[in-house]
Amino acid sequence: MECSNLKTLETFDIHSLPNLDVVVLGALERFSKEELPALDVDAICQSPFVVGSANAHAVGKILFRDTRAQYAEEGDFKNSLNTLTDIDCVVIVSASGGKHSVEIARYMKERGTDLPVWLLTNNKNASAKEFISNDTVIVFPKNREPYTYNTSTYLSMVLSQTKENPKEIFDHLNDIKKHIPEDLGKYSAFVFTVPSEFDEVRSMFRTKFDELFGGHVAGRVFTEEEIKHAKTVVPSDRELTVHFGSNKDGHSIDTGDHIHILIRKDASYGEMISVGYFVIGKIQEAHPAYFKENIVAYTKDASEIFNQTINPIVE
Repeated sequence: MECSNLKTLETFDIHSLPNLDVVVLGALERFSKEELPALDVDAICQSPFVVGSANAHAVGKILFRDTRAQYAEEGDFKNSLNTLTDIDCVVIVSASGGKHSVEIARYMKERGTDLPVWLLTNNKNASAKEFISNDTVIVFPKNREPYTYNTSTYLSMVLSQTKENPKEIFDHLNDIKKHIPEDLGKYSAFVFTVPSEFDEVRSMFRTKFDELFGGHVAGRVFTEEEIKHAKTVVPSDRELTVHFGSNKDGHSIDTGDHIHILIRKDASYGEMISVGYFVIGKIQEAHPAYFKENIVAYTKDASEIFNQTINPIVE
């Protein structure tokens, strides 16, 4: 496999930030040649309390979906923790191991609980490690990426758990490219439908639309069953519906332009995330560079909010 996308990620600068589709391909190139840590969630504990912010929250739900896990985000974890009686460990999911994960880890240590606290992160120097035993920290590999993309980070965690083949996913992305229209720039809104078994990606895809386009390009995401419930009452000729799944049959809810993007029948969350992010990257490519023009100013403000240096490029 020629790792041209990976080379791009190793050399880009603030003036040549890559689009999301390139970052997806670069992640799969890396994980095709590098062994990922084995993530056996059953070996962590039987009834985990999983905490994460934004997409880390969704990834936590993906990783522990087959356990008796309970979940919380940074804003409600204290209240949730105080009402739970049947958990046997706490798992913090955080790509950076900074920001809110530090507050959560510190709170758990100061609380004096006997519960083991685990940290799943991509940063070997994560600030949250100060409050957590090294024995319960798992560091996953990541690529150099623009801030907020968090593609190789969370994808490495998911692939470590699902055991999907990154090379097969990479090849599949090359196969579906021909089904992605070249005129995506004419649409100002997109509807994604995903198979019901991949419901946790809905928030991940919505977050990517927020991060990359703000209010300029709308992104609505539903499961294939959810969309049947009055989500398409008002049609628009500026909106494209993208159906992800193995079923190519028509959808009764289609009221305008629509396409189908194949998700293979044996796929798990690693492929679903990769394919969805890849398509969002193509949408990014077809629209003005909203993210690239604003990320430097944003990270400057975010650094003040979190009282730590946040760079537009995460090394």
